[in-house]
Amino acid sequence: MDKKDIAGIRRQLKVENELMRISDIFNVYIMKESTDIYHHQSQPFEMLDKDQQELFMNNFKKLLTGQLDEKLFELKFQREAEDNSQLILHKGLLSSDVEDWKAEMLRMTEKIIHDHPYEKDVVITFIRAEYLKPTKRRNEEAEESERDAVYSNPFLLCSINKTEEPKKEIQFDYVEKEFKYKIEVDPVIDLKNPITGFLFPCITEGTSDVNHILYAAGKANEPDYRFIEEVLNGEEIMTAKEDKAVFEEVIRDVVGDQLSPSTLANVYGEINRVVEENEEDEPPKLDYRDVERVLNQSGEQVESEKVKHAFQQVTDNEGYELKASSIVPKFKSKSIKINTKIANISISPQDLQYVRQVNYKGKRCIMIEVEEDAEVDGFKMLPEAFGE
Repeated sequence: MDKKDIAGIRRQLKVENELMRISDIFNVYIMKESTDIYHHQSQPFEMLDKDQQELFMNNFKKLLTGQLDEKLFELKFQREAEDNSQLILHKGLLSSDVEDWKAEMLRMTEKIIHDHPYEKDVVITFIRAEYLKPTKRRNEEAEESERDAVYSNPFLLCSINKTEEPKKEIQFDYVEKEFKYKIEVDPVIDLKNPITGFLFPCITEGTSDVNHILYAAGKANEPDYRFIEEVLNGEEIMTAKEDKAVFEEVIRDVVGDQLSPSTLANVYGEINRVVEENEEDEPPKLDYRDVERVLNQSGEQVESEKVKHAFQQVTDNEGYELKASSIVPKFKSKSIKINTKIANISISPQDLQYVRQVNYKGKRCIMIEVEEDAEVDGFKMLPEAFGE
């Protein structure tokens, strides 16, 4: 799945939408510091009142919000795993009977809580739904409307949410003219901040892929590896942050710690060009040969064997491939940090070519070429002669 596929599903998560039909919702309550199911309840989604439906819809949107390889990860299932989650979820997806579906979701619940007590009570919510994506008309003059032909994709979604202790309040009773202490005893489900969850199967351009599952972390670049490997039986992943760190370590190993800003700008620019040229295709990856080419085209003459050795040293795998989008995820808006003991400067990658480190009166200085007067806190800086 790419960001467009995920955004397409997220947009349709709204009440009374004919393109997103949620048939059933199943909530399982788990007591804190326990690995036992305390209570579970299933009902047709349409039986919830509109306000409840809205709360859950917003929860599902929140779960599916975030950048790929930072908060959302497309996982490939392990080929061989005991009590395989792919099989459990597939059986649940295909089951026509609600009780059969519930049974499979309870099996998934047991995997989620097995040897993993939570610090607070949690609610695990499952839904089964159908996502209808209209096909594009080939001829604008065709009589058939977009809604007449659709891709139909059944899917399961799971959201795990912690509960909060009820508030204790002091209230004033206008009738009795007295202050009263009020305490609620029922815990509140925090639907605004899902801990984790998943969507199965992955849906790419209207086609379901049961060999992959979309995993959602609670926070960016903080995936739960236990959940990925033991609960979902997904293969090992690398976050965008980890991929970027590998790239930087490889570059340091090949060219050293010193690199001119213009060369670094060229490196980012070349990688960004690769990303933009393949925007409509599968996300491009860079192996050691690609990194060698990028460095050579950016002005650094390096040997293939040296880059290959660096990949082996850093990743223990000379055939490792870096996701180009992890290195320059948002080229135009991304900031590069220039760190000094005096001040830290943020600058966009494409503007690094205008930065120089120079010696001035025996001191190292950062020089930035500008086309107009610079401003400091709203005030224009007075130009000064370089020799003053």
